[in-house]
Amino acid sequence: MHSSTELNPQDTSTRRDTIRNVAIIAHVDHGKTTLVDQMFGQAGIFRENQAIEERVMDSNPLEKERGITILAKNTAVNWNSVKINIVDTPGHADFGGEVERILRMVDGVVLLVDAAEGPMPQTRFVTRKALELDLLPLVVINKVDRGDARPDEVHDEVLELFMDLEATDQQLDAPFLYAVGRDGWASYHACDRGVDLTPLFDTIVDYFPPPKVDDEGPFQMLVSTLDHSAYVGRIAIGRVERGSVRVGEEVTLLDLGEAGIVKSSSASERARVSRLYTFSGLERIEVEKAEAGDIVALAGLEGVEIGKTVTDPEHRERLRGIAVEEPTLSVDFTVNNSPFAGQVGKYVTTRQLRERLYKELERNVSLRVEDTEQPDTFTVSGRGELHLTILMETMRREGYEFQVSRPRVITRHDDAGELQEPYEEAVIEVPSDMVGVVIERLGSRKGAMTEMKPMGESSTTRLRFKIPARGLFGYRSEFMTDTRGEGILHHTFQDWDGWAGPLKGRTRGVLIADRPGKAVGFALFGLQERATLFVSPGDETYGGMLVGENVRTDDMDVNVSKEKKLTNMRTTASDENIKLEPPRKITLELALEFIEDDELIEVTPDAIRLRKRVLDPNQRKKAAKKASQSS
Repeated sequence: MHSSTELNPQDTSTRRDTIRNVAIIAHVDHGKTTLVDQMFGQAGIFRENQAIEERVMDSNPLEKERGITILAKNTAVNWNSVKINIVDTPGHADFGGEVERILRMVDGVVLLVDAAEGPMPQTRFVTRKALELDLLPLVVINKVDRGDARPDEVHDEVLELFMDLEATDQQLDAPFLYAVGRDGWASYHACDRGVDLTPLFDTIVDYFPPPKVDDEGPFQMLVSTLDHSAYVGRIAIGRVERGSVRVGEEVTLLDLGEAGIVKSSSASERARVSRLYTFSGLERIEVEKAEAGDIVALAGLEGVEIGKTVTDPEHRERLRGIAVEEPTLSVDFTVNNSPFAGQVGKYVTTRQLRERLYKELERNVSLRVEDTEQPDTFTVSGRGELHLTILMETMRREGYEFQVSRPRVITRHDDAGELQEPYEEAVIEVPSDMVGVVIERLGSRKGAMTEMKPMGESSTTRLRFKIPARGLFGYRSEFMTDTRGEGILHHTFQDWDGWAGPLKGRTRGVLIADRPGKAVGFALFGLQERATLFVSPGDETYGGMLVGENVRTDDMDVNVSKEKKLTNMRTTASDENIKLEPPRKITLELALEFIEDDELIEVTPDAIRLRKRVLDPNQRKKAAKKASQSS
């Protein structure tokens, strides 16, 4: 580890020409991870006979199932003796926290934009973050082989976006490439079909600046992300900002706080570097020494957290921490107390639930967890419904049992004392003949239309709305019904604005099981004409569990375990075949959108059930009466 007699040497910084650090950013489904696959193949990462999966960077099982990137990941390829460190980032607005912290490691961003869809809400979000950090963008207009591609219009839309976000003159001069990531080619002109990704690699090397480094200064590194190994414990990943570090050397881990010199030794802890890794393709390569400018992984730091600074023990200088936007949505996690509690899950106690939620904070920087007055309930706040449901699904697969309340938006007061709530920008693409019903529905949810324009020759119209975040609760399923599955809806956090007033909730009531027992086909057949069912014959139910959605506005207690009376009389009418429609499959996203304040989602490793908070029907009526009187 190098050190110097002065804390801030005059200026010993140079550029490391053999390294480029870039992040790939884009809206969800615009092709980031597929493009990285092709970059691996053409940079010689895979052997000729190696079996290659699609989207190799999406290694998490949930990522493979959903076809989205959830966690930002580091990798590297070599091109003409230059090491290109690449960070593949999530495209979904709910995982914006991953993008925000990863941008501190890089010197430029490759912005991918779909040649037909153009800039979408998350494109704006991640581009704003990149431009604010003075990163240079390289724009790749992807999927130019689509039948409805409009690369020239999208080129102009991207430049308009840059101007809206007050980009500098240098950022506005960004180079544009045209590509088909799936087929592995890029070109400098929209009308030319490329051969391979050489134009992309060459532009990354020639356009992006090499990292500015200080080789002779004392070691300094900001922790941007964490990993964990069963063998070496926590692994801190970040870019070495200054100096160098070797395996076995002593370093100091500084607590979170203001940037600058840290004089107090109580705000730091000493540790020894036990392992040191750099990235190459999908693998981590163990090395003895790492130098400034490279993205590395350090093991041996027990108390490491995202945003902390690792330094030379003699020069404790803290770097500016990682600012992440605040959560906008919260739910209550409660220990499962239903009649079926503890039958399947491995982790069912308050202590186990609390430990798991607080452990999540180590890696999930945009999440918040708070204790409440009830010892078995914890408030968890996140960036959106998907952000929270991914956590729930992960915990469910790990063997946890818990219950979740209806989501609620987080509010705040502005300087004048006015109540504010989060607003979303919703971008909707629907067939032009369905525009009216979408405008009507969102209007009733306090949405204000800001833009409406046709999408080329495709008889599709794009609508933009500014709408309260709570106005979108439960809308997606309604939207898919209204547009017969042909509509596309994307939304992302826009800003905080004045409270929009009361919004109507669910317009339909529910069917509630009035006793425990197995659901019987005979009983369900009599109910399906007036409800959409959630259960199948043979499913176990308990009193207070929701078994269907009523076509009317009121709730109805029903007996789903009622069997047919046996007699020795036989008639054609009474012995007709029972034909049941398939029940609605309950997913976590659907459940969060569906439930009301007096209901809960019961999450277990083998099932997701809906239930009333108060299971006893008499107690429920008393509670409802009391609530109506107090309101």
